[in-house]
Amino acid sequence: QVQVVESGGGLVQPGGSLRLSCATSGLVLGIYTVGWFRQAPGKEREGVSCISNFDASTYYIDSMKGRFFISRDNANDTVYLQMNSLKSEDTAVYYCAAGVRVKVCLSGGEYDYWGQGTQVTVSS
Repeated sequence: QVQVVESGGGLVQPGGSLRLSCATSGLVLGIYTVGWFRQAPGKEREGVSCISNFDASTYYIDSMKGRFFISRDNANDTVYLQMNSLKSEDTAVYYCAAGVRVKVCLSGGEYDYWGQGTQVTVSS
């Protein structure tokens, strides 16, 4: 049984940092592209960042570049999202997803497995 579990969310002040983890089991993470997505109240889900399977290429939406960093540890079946210089508009539920045949990794339609999400709240 495949499981995708996010952790590391919480309450942080503007300008602070958080590191989200996406732990997987039941699959060989190395062959999966992994993406982070978020959904704020009243808004559509959007892709945040993703890391490809075989060459670990990374992608970010423009508003995240230089602030968020994605990495993967295939040996431990975990992907991380380091989030720095957080802003109030980063407040959302963050989801992790894994997919084998993902061509457009910041679009969520091609992923096979999703986690339940972790809440990130940026507030003073």
